[in-house]
Amino acid sequence: MRLTRIAAAGAAALLLWGCGAKGRAADTSGAEETAPAAPAIAFNADSAYSYVERQVAFGPRVPGSAAHSECGAWIASELRRHGAEVTEQRAPLTCFDGKTFEAHNILGRYNPEATRRILLLAHWDTRPWADEDPDPAKRRQPVDGANDAASGVGVLLELARHLGAKAPAVGIDLLMVDLEDRGTPGDEDSWALGTRHFIENPPIAGYAPDYAILLDMVGGEGATFCREYFSEQAAPHIAAAVWAEAHRAGYGHMFPNRMGGAVTDDHVQLINHGIPAIDIIEYHPDGDSGFNPRWHTTSDTMEGIDRATLGAVGQTVANHIYGL
Repeated sequence: MRLTRIAAAGAAALLLWGCGAKGRAADTSGAEETAPAAPAIAFNADSAYSYVERQVAFGPRVPGSAAHSECGAWIASELRRHGAEVTEQRAPLTCFDGKTFEAHNILGRYNPEATRRILLLAHWDTRPWADEDPDPAKRRQPVDGANDAASGVGVLLELARHLGAKAPAVGIDLLMVDLEDRGTPGDEDSWALGTRHFIENPPIAGYAPDYAILLDMVGGEGATFCREYFSEQAAPHIAAAVWAEAHRAGYGHMFPNRMGGAVTDDHVQLINHGIPAIDIIEYHPDGDSGFNPRWHTTSDTMEGIDRATLGAVGQTVANHIYGL
């Protein structure tokens, strides 16, 4: 994914419009937080951490590698173990440099007969090159991808464990998408190839969720999740509802009600095809990239993963879907 800075005045105006979009769900502007109500399920941050750790243990999940193949099979098996109806989508996709890889998208469905459906997704491939590493000698090395993006998959797999035991009132689809991170700067269409293929060639005829929530880089120590620009354009009421849920759960300090940047990420592909979508993604306003300082470096390892961050994101999303 890539991030574009946006003008502060325009961002503030857009966020104010989004915050007024839907009554109580949009009321996240207050600094004070009330005591959190008892959640429908208690998200287990230790379990989510273990799911992240297991992915990293395979090695960099670079498309075309043995680690990639083995990890994809493991993700699918975990979804099945937790009771999901699993569909695996494979397709040869050509990247910006002319190289072709077999993308492997993995969809796990819960409550498949429900007509109202919410899509939760994360990419599971890792960056082939640590092109943002401060050491030029390491910039051709692959990235472990603990935060980008094993963290999002780890949260979704922990949610799968709960979904298998207690189904919410709506249908929930968990999608692990491939070939997100083999793009190149300056070419916006080179990213999120797996998601584009999924939405243009749905493995289930007529598949169209009501909306989608993307989790990307959701495990970093001390992370802050600002409202993302494209999310605010496409689905301000959904972003407002999720951020309000975070505040009610006591995580308002991690989910400040202010604008971050415009991120070229998997959710943009969904938005471009008519599906409202938001991106929960860590934002660093003072950094050079706007992302976690470990992003696209060889230091994106388990040392940078914080159970508290995983827990905050996981509990917030769980509260949202079980409250529908």
